[in-house]
Amino acid sequence: MEQLVIHGGAGVLEGKAGEAQKMHESLCLIWEETFDALRKGSAEEAVRHGIRMLEDEPVYNAGTGSKLQADGQVRMSAALMDGTKNRFSGVINVQNIRNPIEAAASLSREKHSVLSADQATEFCRKKGFPEYNPVTEFRLQEFEKKCVGIHGTVGAVALDNEGRIFAGTSTGGIGCEIPGRVSDSPTVAGTYASTKAGVSCTGIGEQITQQAAAAKVVTRVEDGMSLHDAVARTMRESDYFNYLYGLISLDSEGHVEVGKTTALGDVFYAFHDGEKIRTFCS
Repeated sequence: MEQLVIHGGAGVLEGKAGEAQKMHESLCLIWEETFDALRKGSAEEAVRHGIRMLEDEPVYNAGTGSKLQADGQVRMSAALMDGTKNRFSGVINVQNIRNPIEAAASLSREKHSVLSADQATEFCRKKGFPEYNPVTEFRLQEFEKKCVGIHGTVGAVALDNEGRIFAGTSTGGIGCEIPGRVSDSPTVAGTYASTKAGVSCTGIGEQITQQAAAAKVVTRVEDGMSLHDAVARTMRESDYFNYLYGLISLDSEGHVEVGKTTALGDVFYAFHDGEKIRTFCS
């Protein structure tokens, strides 16, 4: 059976009905188009398709519309993991490309599958990625106001009819961070998959990394714990430190779990529960 869950980051939208509705509609549309790609193709194709759409929608902090770092530059990170082949690939702080998830996918076919900074950007140029400016006027204004606004990361986890699980995550960072900072997204703490489960995280990257959240959830499922219990236990452990993050996940049987720490607002997710598309504001 095919299954798909996507997310557009995390934050608080209380009192912002218009913004919540816009994100709800966006996530539903992207989920529908991505699920159609999953039915016609593979889990990898679906994850890449969905994340490209999320990266191209400026409301999210990934690809076009990424936040600016402390020096006024946009540096983006993304990762893709093939759970069947146990293959992880990613780019860290890549610049001036449209879809970082495609750079991660390209690196999955290379001997050295994770590249950072100028070398990641140079790799993209050699692979024919055109020059692209992801900065939007909204993010420029946000930067001038010292990065007030919603932090966000995008991600997708898919299970195809061949039983393959892929997970992917893409981010523009937290905004105003020190240039060179590495988030959780292009690491196995934020993006991980096996033949049993897949996870994509969103929230404070340092905290996700300190919990090794994505890999921890998947490992617990591999060790025999249900996905529900694996996510719940990982969230409880993170609550001990008052951490702020969430995650989307699915297992090889098609079960979906969305988890978040108590201190977090919403995880902006979408998946189909068998009757309708569920989102954070449904």
